Amino acid sequence: MPELPEVEALKGFLADHLVGHEVVRVLPVAISVLKTYDPPVTAVEGQEVTAVRRHGKFLDLETDGGLHLVTHLARAGWLQWKDRLPDGPPRPGKGPLALRVALETGAGFDLTEAGTQKRLAVYVVRDPQEVPGVARLGPDPLADDFDETRFAQLLAGERRRIKGALRDQSLIAGVGNAYSDEILHAAKMSPFKLAASLSPEETRRLHEALRTTLTEAVERSRGLAAGRLKAETKSGLRVHGRTGEPCPVCGDTIREVSFSDSSLQYCPTCQTGGKPLADRRLSRLLK
Repeated sequence: MPELPEVEALKGFLADHLVGHEVVRVLPVAISVLKTYDPPVTAVEGQEVTAVRRHGKFLDLETDGGLHLVTHLARAGWLQWKDRLPDGPPRPGKGPLALRVALETGAGFDLTEAGTQKRLAVYVVRDPQEVPGVARLGPDPLADDFDETRFAQLLAGERRRIKGALRDQSLIAGVGNAYSDEILHAAKMSPFKLAASLSPEETRRLHEALRTTLTEAVERSRGLAAGRLKAETKSGLRVHGRTGEPCPVCGDTIREVSFSDSSLQYCPTCQTGGKPLADRRLSRLLK
């Protein structure tokens, strides 16, 4: 799933390619992708894109007509930019194409989604806060005012394990499964540690790891074309998705804990005092 760094990079890429251009056609291919119907998705046609913003993992294209085309790429969605879109409308079918946006220049982008779980979502609203997922977002961890004190206040009283707390979009916006693994590895902290049990020193260390990990990921992705972001993301991850490989810090073998619909990766030496965590498959811990 694209997380804050990838969506931030997409925001920058789209700002360079969309702002100042007119949307001439919006073509939904998979009707299930549309989550709002008033205004219709075609209402943005004839409008000029004036800004591209990010809200957590949501992309927001703002137009001069006062409308916002808001997208959440979900687990298997992606945005594919094309300097020249194919002639003629796309054909509905079983392929990954969900929606196409065309500009007056002939360029544009496709929203695609792999797999059978269709969760990619597109909204057309007058205010991004009309999107339920945006309205419930917690603070952005890269915001200037997201300091250690605010972070400690968010974690106070949290009885969940820290891995689950970091992934909660209503607590902190934009961090998902991959970067929570990376942040906890950088902080040398067990993913099973209770959030409310953190000492002031652990809170400071985790806040620093959170900001540094996300900032560095954003910088690695900045300026990359949309098609190169996935490869850059994978190459920059130290533990997530690297089960069985050596930890780049200590050389221990990276371990995995599997759940019903996801998994986490960690280094025992760096994070759990050398003790492997129990792999409670089908656990509902992180739901």
